[in-house]
Amino acid sequence: MKMVESSEEEEDFPSMESITPQSKIDTVYQSKTEKATQPLGIRKICFELLDLKDAVENLCSNTRTKYLAFLRLSDEVVEMKHELNELQKHISAQGILVQDLITGVSQELEHWSRTNGEDSGADADSRASIVKSTVKSESDDRRTRFLEHVDVLLAEHKIVEAIHVVDEEERNNPELKQSGDADDCSTFKSAVSDRKALLENQLIEISRQPSVGVMELKMALSGLLKLGKGPLAHHIFLKSYGSRLQRSLEDFVALCPCYPETYSATLSNLVFTMISSATKESGLMFGDNPAYGNKVVQWAEWEIESLVRLIKENAPSSETSSALRAACVCVQTTLNLCSALEAQGLRLTKLLLVLLQPYVEEVLELNFRRARKRVVDLVGSEESTPLSPRFASPLSTFVTSSDRVLVDCGMRFIFVVKEIVEQLTRLAILHFGGNILTRIAHLFDKYIDLLVKALTGPTEDDNLKEPLAFKAETDCQQLALLGTACTMAEELLPMVVSRIWNILNESRESGGSTAPDHPKEWRRQIQHSVDKLRDHFCRQSVLSFIYSRDGETRLDAQIYLDVKGQDLSWESGPLPSLPFQALFGKLQQLGAVAGDVLLGMDKIQKVLLARLTETVVMWLSDEQEFWGVLEHSSAPPLRPLGLQQLVLDMHFTVEMARFAGYPSRHLHKISSDIIARAVKAFSARGMDPQSTLPEDEWFVEAAKGAINKLLIGGGSASDISDDDHIIILEEEEEESDESPSSLSGIETEESFASARMEELESPVLTDSEN
Repeated sequence: MKMVESSEEEEDFPSMESITPQSKIDTVYQSKTEKATQPLGIRKICFELLDLKDAVENLCSNTRTKYLAFLRLSDEVVEMKHELNELQKHISAQGILVQDLITGVSQELEHWSRTNGEDSGADADSRASIVKSTVKSESDDRRTRFLEHVDVLLAEHKIVEAIHVVDEEERNNPELKQSGDADDCSTFKSAVSDRKALLENQLIEISRQPSVGVMELKMALSGLLKLGKGPLAHHIFLKSYGSRLQRSLEDFVALCPCYPETYSATLSNLVFTMISSATKESGLMFGDNPAYGNKVVQWAEWEIESLVRLIKENAPSSETSSALRAACVCVQTTLNLCSALEAQGLRLTKLLLVLLQPYVEEVLELNFRRARKRVVDLVGSEESTPLSPRFASPLSTFVTSSDRVLVDCGMRFIFVVKEIVEQLTRLAILHFGGNILTRIAHLFDKYIDLLVKALTGPTEDDNLKEPLAFKAETDCQQLALLGTACTMAEELLPMVVSRIWNILNESRESGGSTAPDHPKEWRRQIQHSVDKLRDHFCRQSVLSFIYSRDGETRLDAQIYLDVKGQDLSWESGPLPSLPFQALFGKLQQLGAVAGDVLLGMDKIQKVLLARLTETVVMWLSDEQEFWGVLEHSSAPPLRPLGLQQLVLDMHFTVEMARFAGYPSRHLHKISSDIIARAVKAFSARGMDPQSTLPEDEWFVEAAKGAINKLLIGGGSASDISDDDHIIILEEEEEESDESPSSLSGIETEESFASARMEELESPVLTDSEN
């Protein structure tokens, strides 16, 4: 051992000559110490484990002993309960025997009394009193036992058994439910009522527990029904459903901001599902009692009112598209759920619509107000409008003819309307479609007002408060502006709102709605807005035609008063006056430009030119200064040649319209009225118009000849200076069946339009508006 230790020391200390570090000495010492103490630690742990094993064995033994004792005790309890039941049955049997014995004795005594009539009445009364006393004592004992039994059940909280016992006692003793009983029964009746009140309080307490389960609640309500507290039970029933619904709503309301468009559907599902469940359970528990049914309806109406308030409180900002979508989803979901409830006898649709109408109309109003702002700010907005080619292509044709801004504004307007329509659901359209169509028509009218400002003349432009980013100044720009408005009114807007029309028409055809024809009325409103733009253009054009830039009138009475001579010569080829020659030239020029800008829109071109021509003669018919000169006695008289020139101008105007393919009855009528008024003024000066005026056929042929002469450049229209330039814009055509002006194939044989139809065959433009 000494040699081994010596070798180890040599390994640890290889050289006596070197100095060993202190850290190494400590490490070696600690290692040897651990080796020496390690066996002692293991031995201690083993002892502790053995002690723990003994403790566990003792615990298991004690547990087993106690468990066996518990089993023995349980068996004894079961046996004791069985013995108590047997004893109770025995007591009941003994009570029945005693009751039978008393009954038998009473019958024997009565029989004995009848057979022994010699007994005195006093003895009979004494015996009867004894019998009654015995019977009463037995009845009191039975009642006492009944009350004690009920008290025991109440103390043990065996409510169902107690209710069953009380209910059975009342069935066996109907006098307990009657009033005006004897004194001996009133005490017992009062005691039973006290026990029933205790049962009622316990049942109410159970139903008020926050953690009460469905089965426990049904048990409590059933108990109240057996106790004769039906209204109270139904009130608790509805209150419990309301509490459950409130908890469900509170849990979801916090999540509403996460679902801004569909939260209303979830809230509606929660409410209507609870209403449906409550209705079914009420019928199962309380039957078909109308009083209970009315209570359910009242409760459902109150919950729906709360639902609408909750939806409004948690809705997004009313002017956003999310709010409109949420409102439409709410209408769709709630009305569908209301329809499902009708199978259960709950008709809540009318109430729901009354509650939803202010909310939906508020959202619509703010959304369309936002849309109006976007329409007004169309020019300065850089908002993108991702329209499909179906909507963008019809407007893109006007890009080359006008400023790009005008077309972009039209596309942006269609995008704004399309965005609103896409948020609508079927039932929202069915109930609010007419309102929405009217608002879209008003929005389009605002857009038309912008276009009207773009057509405003230079003198009016100075009075505009807001500057415009685009102005339609040239013929191409003005025609493109009118073409854009017509295309939107006749093609794009109907495409956007076609879904609304289809739903409303389907409802009307199926007999589900008696609402007016909204699409037809909407078309009239849209056409009225387009007519406003067209009429403004016509007024501007007529003013430019009639008045020079210096404010002087080109078309005045002096034109006809200054004509010298006696008759218009047929051989020389009479021509209309210079203003009407200029009108013919500018209409021809405008027609050529419109053919390029409004390619494929022939009807719109014709209606525009017809309106413009009508506006000229309408101005002449209403111009008081013109007629004041001709009709006033102090003014120079109208000479025969002047009257002939005026009549020729009117015939020329009518024939010019017929030649261009847009004859108008309204133009024909106004021209006839102007001629009749001029003839009347001529006759008032003592002259005979019959001898002055040739036949109508002469004027018609003269007008046709003048048209041909002007077409080949032989007239004097070229003599008009550049200052007489007439700015004429396009005007939108109205639809044939729904607009004031339309093209039709009606012919006339009146002398004023007696040109041969084979030469000037064209449809007749009617005008019932004016």
